[in-house]
Parts: sequence; C-alpha cells; structure tokens
Amino acid sequence: MPERRAFPIVVVGHVDHGKSTLVGRLLHDTGSLPEGRLAQLRAVSEQRGLDLEFSFLLDSLQVERDQGITVDAAQIWFRSAMRRYVIIDAPGHAEFLRNMLTGAAAAEAAVLVVDAAAGLSEQTRRHSTLLGLLGLRQVVVAVNKIDLIGHDRQRFAEVAQAVRDYLGGIGLHPAAIVPLSARQGDNVVARGEATPWYRGPTLLEALDALQPRRPPEDGKLRLPVQDVYRLGDRRILVGRIESGRIALGDAVRFLPGGQSARIAGIEAGSSVAAAAAGQSVALSFDREVFVERGAMLAGAEDAPAESQVLTVRLVWLDRQPLLAGDRLVLRHGTAEAKVTVEAIEAVIDVETLAAAPALALPQNAVGRARLLAAKPLAIDSVAECPRTGRGVLVRDHRIAGGFVVEALPEEARALTPVDAPVTPEERARRNGHRGGVLWLTGLSGAGKSTLAMRALRLLTDRGAQAYVLDGDNIRQGLNRDLGFSEADRSENVRRTAEVARLLADAGMIVLVALISPLAAQRAAARALLGERFQEVHVAAPLEICEARDPKGLYRRAREDRLRDFTGISAAYEPPEAPELRLDTGMLTPEAATTALVAHAEAAFGLSRETITPRG
Repeated sequence: MPERRAFPIVVVGHVDHGKSTLVGRLLHDTGSLPEGRLAQLRAVSEQRGLDLEFSFLLDSLQVERDQGITVDAAQIWFRSAMRRYVIIDAPGHAEFLRNMLTGAAAAEAAVLVVDAAAGLSEQTRRHSTLLGLLGLRQVVVAVNKIDLIGHDRQRFAEVAQAVRDYLGGIGLHPAAIVPLSARQGDNVVARGEATPWYRGPTLLEALDALQPRRPPEDGKLRLPVQDVYRLGDRRILVGRIESGRIALGDAVRFLPGGQSARIAGIEAGSSVAAAAAGQSVALSFDREVFVERGAMLAGAEDAPAESQVLTVRLVWLDRQPLLAGDRLVLRHGTAEAKVTVEAIEAVIDVETLAAAPALALPQNAVGRARLLAAKPLAIDSVAECPRTGRGVLVRDHRIAGGFVVEALPEEARALTPVDAPVTPEERARRNGHRGGVLWLTGLSGAGKSTLAMRALRLLTDRGAQAYVLDGDNIRQGLNRDLGFSEADRSENVRRTAEVARLLADAGMIVLVALISPLAAQRAAARALLGERFQEVHVAAPLEICEARDPKGLYRRAREDRLRDFTGISAAYEPPEAPELRLDTGMLTPEAATTALVAHAEAAFGLSRETITPRG
C-alpha cells in the first residue's frame, strides 16, 4: 500500500554529472509528467537543436538553460508502485552550495550522482560531506553516463569502490551503487540490456527499499514560537509543530526560562483536541504565560537543553573567511541570537577527510567551531532531534553558513534548578511585602532615575527591602561590553531583567530605571519576571526631555555626534498598557514619587501597618 506521506529525497552531485537529466528521466519513466509536458519538452529541445533533453524539465530558468547549470532547488513529485516521492533537485555548482544546503536539509535520503568517467570530483566529495553534516544516512549512488564509457564493468567497479571508501570515511554506507544512463534510461526504472553483468537493483528499486525516518510526530515535542497575540484577556501563541504531538491538557514548558503551563485550547483551522508535527496551530493555556517569538515550546519531561555555548559542524559559504572572534547572528527555528566564534576547532579536508586545526574557515569549507551566544538558547543536538538541531549563521543580513549542533557542553545538560529552602511566602512575611519589579521606561530626561532614587529613599525609610538598578550604573559594570545597537540594547534589557529577577526572588522591591525603548524588549523582561513585573511609563514630551537635557545628550544627537539616540535617531515605542503611567511633564517630582510608592504598596502587598519605619 503506498505511503500516505511523501518520501523526500535530495539529488546531489557535480554540476555536469547529469542530475537534472536523471530526475527528468525518472519522472518520464514512472509516468509522472503532466499531460502535454513531454510534447512541450520535445519542442523546446528541437528549438535548441538538441535531442530530447530531460534536464529542461527542471532547469526552468533561462539562465540555467543558457549556462547549463541548475541554480535553485526545485521540488518535483512522482510515484512508484510502492509510494509517493518528492525529489529535491539541488544545485551542484560551487556558487550555489547555499541553495543545495537548504534543499538537502528537508530530505530523508539522497541520490548522489557520479559521472562514470570523471569519478569522484572535489564538488562530489563536498556534497557528500554536506550530506553527513545534515545527518542524512541513507544514500543511493547513481554512477551516471555508463553508456559513454562503453558500459565498462571494470571502470564501474573502480568508481564504486572509490565511492564506498570515501563515504565510509564520513560515516555513510550506500544502500546501493547503480550503473545507469539517465539519457538512455538504462537501470533508472527499467533494467538496461547493455549491463548484463549488473545484478543489483535499478535506481527506482533501490529507492523503494529505503526506510522512512521515524515520523516527526513520534519525536519529542518541539514548537518554535512564531508569534504571540492577545485576544481579550488571553494570550494566544502561534507556531508550527516541528516534531511531536500536543493534546488538550498536556503539560508543556517554554524555553529559555522554563515557564510551565497546560494546553487549554488548540486551533488548527478549527478547534481540535490534538495536533501533530507539520501542523500550524494557535494555542491557549491554563495560566498566563509570558513568552515571545523565538521561544521553544516542549514537553514538560523532555525539554531541550539551555545553553549559551555550542559546538557545531558547519559549511561556510561567505566569501569572507570565518575567523575566531567573529560576531554573527545565529538563526534557529524562529529564534535569533548574536553569537561570537570562540574557536575554529577544525577544518575538514574534503579530499582526505583529515581534520586539522585552523585559524580561519574559507569559503565553501567544512569545519567545526565553538560558538558563544549572547543569550541562552533552547537547542538540541542533531542526534537527539534532527529537525531542531540545525540552523544558519548570518553575516550582514545574508546567510553565511549552515550548521548542525554537534554537542552541547556537559554542564548544560547537568544544570538543574535548585529550590531554595526559604519560600517566597516566608520572605514576604519577614519583609512585610512580596518581591517584585517596578520597570521604569521612558525617554532620556523623563525622570526615571530621579523617581527611582526618591522612591528608594521612601521605601527604605519605611523598612522595605528595596534596590535600584539604574541603566547608567549597570553599563559601567555588568553591561560595559554592550553598545547601543538594537541587538545590544536587547541584551542590556535581558541581563538587567535577569538581575532584577534574582533580587525579586530574594524578596526585594526592585526599581529598574532603563530606557528599554522597544516593546519587544520589555515584553521579554515581562516574560522572564511574570506577574512580578510592573511596567511604569515615565512619560514626558520629547521637547520637555530635550529642554532638561541633564547630560547634554540631545544636543550632541542633534549635532550628529551621537548615533542611535532614542527619540532622535532611534525609535522609542511607548507602552500601550502599562500598569502605571506617570506624566512627569505635568506632575511634580513629589507627586510622581507618591504615586509610584502607592503603586508599589498595591502591587507587592506593602502594608503600612506591618512595616515599622526605620530611623
């Protein structure tokens, strides 16, 4: 009985070893061409003075026909008597390795095309190495153009042995090595009479003998969060399930951070009780969860590791070599993170497969590197979860490399949250209030630091446990390595929120005075702190802030001597629904401070009766 799910295979090989011709022949001989396409193919071939040219089925771009190379990755469907296939025809030219990598990542098996006369070229070796890099373990080798060497059995045996030796060196063992002629059709679907000495399977028979991977729905639950929406008082999380299944009532965790909840609702076109890998869903939960795009939803008992350090196997595609110390952007699922290359651990010679230490990884090289991310990542090794164990590296908004996660540090797996013997309730009873965070956001000059320090004085005088995290102070120590780009500002907010969380866990009222200009940055802080996060918009018109200009920053920004300055050359996104809004353009400092302390009383249970003023 045919498989319900199409079996994806990728076709790879050197630029002129006949991949497109082979795929075209396979489509023709299995009766998979749309009606009228064969006649169209004959007409195009005759127009160009050629015999029936099967490669034109795939090489649909004019540049491909004129230059005789395949530029992009195309997906083509066909069916054998056993099952349906989707063929990913990947480019072979060195300049298009980026596209080949993208195509091969979606496949479960590969057809490696090798010219019978030319044998293993450098590009063929490179593509083979990429298959191993991507975790593909099922490979069928098509030794093409056997007719052009007179169906020489000895030459085929030599090529076949060279292929076995090379693939074995990278941990691949071909399921079959088939001598064939894509142009003539020998041993593609039907057995060729010109190779009576060959007793193995045809290409199609070899493909039918391959075993599908375990269905992704049977794997660990992994859902990269694409976006979060608010519908009334509910937060709705949307994304595509990459592996595993979910059902109403399931316990799940969100990484990084480890928030937990149960599935309360599933929408997949309509309300459903369950969903599985491949489906895009909208989810609601039994409690408020604060996550943002890039988070990973996983099963409560089999969540991925959280780590900032990872070792990757990668193919480097950028013209500028990869060097230790380089700063890049890592994209993994829907997540992005700044990463620094801590070390190039090895470059792999695709001819000999020898791994040697290196200071740089040149274009199209394969190697191993250790990366340090600016924030924790929820990530699997490719061996544990192939669909979420890989990603890309970006330089200057362009994909510069593809990688699979080879290993995470052992300490990342060994990290287990330790519960303190003192509960938050105990701390609240002793302090006379709960721990929490008043997050003061606003333009420079709006009065955030002034209000935070005045409120600290009042709260401390009343016996409360309070502390101020001021943006300028933090940048002199913990965050002195950060600039003012959007990425660095986001990291500034993340680190500050982590410190605020620790202080709030200790039962303190934390006043954070930080511009934190973007809504997404503050949403990330809210996601980390949960219900303890109280957003306070310290609002003042730009002209008032600029008139105050206590540090002379606005003047320098207006003179183009200060880049990325919020309100002038960088955006500020005011909170839409803060827990408290203080208009310091209208309120006196005394009135604004009184309102801020009153809000702290209500938010954190600060009781006038239970706290004795000190002094």
